[in-house]
Amino acid sequence: MSHCRDEHHDHDHDDHSHHHGHDHDHDGPDRGAEYTLYKQIDIDNVRCLNESVEGAAKTVFKTWEQRGDLTKYVESDADEQLIINIPFTASIKLKSIAIFGGPGEKAPSRMKAYINRDDVDFDTADTTEPTQEWELVRDVPKGQLAEYPTRIAKFSNVRNLTLYFPENFGDDTSRIYYIGLKGEWMEINKDPIITIYELAANPADHKAKADQFAGQMIQ
Repeated sequence: MSHCRDEHHDHDHDDHSHHHGHDHDHDGPDRGAEYTLYKQIDIDNVRCLNESVEGAAKTVFKTWEQRGDLTKYVESDADEQLIINIPFTASIKLKSIAIFGGPGEKAPSRMKAYINRDDVDFDTADTTEPTQEWELVRDVPKGQLAEYPTRIAKFSNVRNLTLYFPENFGDDTSRIYYIGLKGEWMEINKDPIITIYELAANPADHKAKADQFAGQMIQ
């Protein structure tokens, strides 16, 4: 698989280091197998703030084969900002995020990620430290995909992912066609922990124990 590398910033907020590099990956026949987290997204419960059409954000999570479908997308409403909350049905180790936005200035220019929080809104997004943030690429060559790697150690036990797109490249509204998530997953054990309590003492049991103890003392 060949890679076209370009420059962008991804910001690590724990150590305040800044790193460069994203991948423009050519579409090979086996690329779809890498985006294995599609089936672990609880799509029915995906929520989006400031989408112009209710429920549209759910349509950007597509199979690899459907990623080029430009008839399904989410577009912002009142301004260029979007917040998408993504719950999972498994425990996720997230390795990278692929974004297909646009066209032109409608493409998001920045992305912030928050893990295991379902309370991020526009009031808290700009005052809450994200787990990681990236500067996004504006124009991705046709037939390629811009992929943004995560700090895997920080994304190793994800049950809920919130993506905040605070701005774009200059348009009044932002548009996203496809979001792909690459990583590993583990099933969550949902069986309840059963604890057995002695609801009522049995006098016969206690008498037997007392007699046994008395016998030991006499000997």
